[in-house]
Amino acid sequence: MDIAYARVSTAKQDLERQIDALRAEGIPEKRIYVDKKSGSTTDRAGLAAALDYARDGDVIVVHTLDRLGRTVRDTLNMIHDLTERGVGLRNLADPIKVDSAKPDDPMAQLALVMLALFGQMERTYAIERAAHARAVATSQGKKVGRPSVIDPAKLAYAEHLRNNGYSITAIVDKTGITRSSLYRHLPPRQPDSVMADGS
Repeated sequence: MDIAYARVSTAKQDLERQIDALRAEGIPEKRIYVDKKSGSTTDRAGLAAALDYARDGDVIVVHTLDRLGRTVRDTLNMIHDLTERGVGLRNLADPIKVDSAKPDDPMAQLALVMLALFGQMERTYAIERAAHARAVATSQGKKVGRPSVIDPAKLAYAEHLRNNGYSITAIVDKTGITRSSLYRHLPPRQPDSVMADGS
């Protein structure tokens, strides 16, 4: 049985174009699930209901794959999860036609391989963009990552203890700061002089 899903990003957008295309596939309206929400949110009641309704042997039909996942990787993960349940996925209007309900169709499998490649590229580019943004922020003197929740007075006390020869274990006991936080937040210890002239 075919089950359809359609989505637009805002309540002002029109679902009719997608629904008309799904109706043209012979799917009755009672099996067309819809959402009027951005793909960036995971709270999509229509999609959740469609996935819950689908059973082994069913096929979920979408107008285009971007209606399903926030990213190519999300969509691939969903296809994988559906395949594990025996549920297929078919798109109607994308340049790359996907039909995971036909594992013996070499073109369908090629489409999935290409999607997986695009997903890996997307992940690689996202990591590179994030690394570049962090490097730029650091070069401009901005702190990156989550803000520290450690009391600065406790951290100063921990540094004082470390400079006076206390072990990390002893500092953890005295300050209550975790070992990993100490390693992350304590400034590096000044190296001991190895030359008689202090250099």
